[in-house]
Amino acid sequence: MAEEHSGLEERIIIKDQHTKEIDLVNRDPKHINEDVVKVDFEDVIAEPVGTYSFDGVWKTSYTTFTVSKYWCYRLLSALLGIPLAVVWGFLFALISFCHIWAVVPCIKSYLIEIQCVSRIYSLCIHTFCDPLFEALSKICTNIRVAVRKEI
Repeated sequence: MAEEHSGLEERIIIKDQHTKEIDLVNRDPKHINEDVVKVDFEDVIAEPVGTYSFDGVWKTSYTTFTVSKYWCYRLLSALLGIPLAVVWGFLFALISFCHIWAVVPCIKSYLIEIQCVSRIYSLCIHTFCDPLFEALSKICTNIRVAVRKEI
């Protein structure tokens, strides 16, 4: 009974990864479009003091702008939203695929190969440079520097 229950939980968890419920009220929970698309009528069209149009024209312009922006967005998202979602899904799947199957293995391979090179480099440094610098240090040990202050 416990095995059936854990198997059911496992199937539910696997299903939830692919069928995640989305929030239809807050559609930008991570605020990625916070400063990009907040364009209202007042942000685009403004009349300075002394150059006002008729009140009816102003109200109609406001309504026309707001409604046309709303419906154009809805129409464009209805026509292009799903195809673009497929394109973006494909692109990010491609990026993930390349990262998993090409980038990480290349980096790991490079790190393995560079480890061999670093050992050879270290051996060369210890063989040639260590004696040279040790000899230079013995030569320079007898150098004394005195600082005098003359008035």
